[in-house]
Amino acid sequence: MVSELVIDVQPKEISIAVLEDKKLVEIQKEARNVSFAVGDVYLGKVKKLMPGLNAAFIDVGYSKDAFLHYQDLGSNFSTLQKFLKTVSSAEKKKLPAIGKMQRNSEIPKEGSITDLLTQNDEVLVQIAKEPISTKGPRLTSEISFAGRFLVAIPFGDKVSVSQKIKSNEERARLRQLILSIKPKNFGVIVRTSAEGKKVAELDTELRTLVKRWDDNMGKLLKAKVPSLVFEETGRAVALLRDIFNPSFEHIYVNDQDVYNEIHDYVSIIAPDRKGIIEHYSGELPIFDNFAITKQIKSGFRKTVTFKSGAYLIVESTEAMHVIDVNSGNRSKSSTGQENTAIDVNIAAADEIARQLRLRDMGGIIVIDFIDMHESENRNKLYEHMRNAMALDRARHNILPLSKFGLMQITRQRVRPAMDFNTAETCPTCFGKGEIQSSILFTDTLEEQIKNVVENLKVKKFKLHVHPYIAAFVNQGFFSLKMKWKMKYSLSMKIIPDQSLGFLEYKFFDWDKNEFDMKDEESLSS
Repeated sequence: MVSELVIDVQPKEISIAVLEDKKLVEIQKEARNVSFAVGDVYLGKVKKLMPGLNAAFIDVGYSKDAFLHYQDLGSNFSTLQKFLKTVSSAEKKKLPAIGKMQRNSEIPKEGSITDLLTQNDEVLVQIAKEPISTKGPRLTSEISFAGRFLVAIPFGDKVSVSQKIKSNEERARLRQLILSIKPKNFGVIVRTSAEGKKVAELDTELRTLVKRWDDNMGKLLKAKVPSLVFEETGRAVALLRDIFNPSFEHIYVNDQDVYNEIHDYVSIIAPDRKGIIEHYSGELPIFDNFAITKQIKSGFRKTVTFKSGAYLIVESTEAMHVIDVNSGNRSKSSTGQENTAIDVNIAAADEIARQLRLRDMGGIIVIDFIDMHESENRNKLYEHMRNAMALDRARHNILPLSKFGLMQITRQRVRPAMDFNTAETCPTCFGKGEIQSSILFTDTLEEQIKNVVENLKVKKFKLHVHPYIAAFVNQGFFSLKMKWKMKYSLSMKIIPDQSLGFLEYKFFDWDKNEFDMKDEESLSS
């Protein structure tokens, strides 16, 4: 299987798509000014204690207070609080060395949060789950810094090795290796990707993670509550860190700065693979060029077709996601009901596994498969679903089919599920049902071109329009495009853009910065 990463960098957001054999399997979309992302570390203040929940609400600067449960304090919470108090009373504004601190005893597993915290206490916390729906962020006080091979945990002392490393000899080797190189008062989790790695690689990454703690904790000396102490790596690099593997053949980026950031990161973790990174500079939008826009519009609909007329119905609520499997015109097949059911269900399992990754659906997922009467087929479907989800990086648990033919899946949820609105509201009538004659649309475009030329004094730009409109404007030897260029003495490129509605348009300068057409309209009025 060939994996590719395509990164679309826009002024307001970054979208990251993962392709496996040219098929879209994951997409992340994040605003460039995003706050409260998983992994960010904050200095917060206790706003309210909830003894009944054994939890506290913490002010970290979000509109709703964040939630911190006793079980998420971490066993070394008392040592962390001791460190904070030492920082606040530090003379000469010097950060205390973590390796020289005396660790306190671990807090009891079954204790009360009121024994450890009081209102207005300052706490060092890390975002464990992003704000979802009406809920604020979920926090943990077991601070950790993740790398590609290791996770460093300040004030810890244990070395844990991923259970996915099956070889007992390799697990023992990694444990002894880390014990010999780890600094005092740092716990370490060895990730699956560390299997077979040499001590030099692991030592370099561990030193980098420890330095990350030292560099960022210095901010505590001048920090005011609440404040951001450590910001997680850029989204593109963070995703790459988790999924990077030798099967990647290409990483395409359409922004020079993000390209440099990723190139620097890959040069450190895999110098022999830095050649797979390419800066995309084509005229077409990068997602259009790699057929991702089309897959988004077909993959995020309520109804998703997958094989010979069979389809899924995907419904989401606050509590769970429900997926219904339908055979469509396959029900007319002469191969028999049981054979049709297992054939459609197996294909549906593959598409559902893709949809869970693609939409990043978390929580409880209930799937209503087509009824099957033979227990052998039911077991076959269960095993196939487990294999189909083997590549899913999110923690999940799959239950066998119930007697009603329902399969229940729980999947880790750390951020809101992805949702793309694939229905296009008419850009002219805005859903009212009446639009101007489409034949007049080219007149509207010419008016806007005139505004850009005469009011903004710009004679070199790119006009993005729907592919059908682009074809119409470019058709013929003496095309509309040619007429406009001659009439206004301008240099213009018509770019077909699949993300736009039929009568939508956008103007960009030569550096791909979009014009604000509202300002242009006000200038012309």
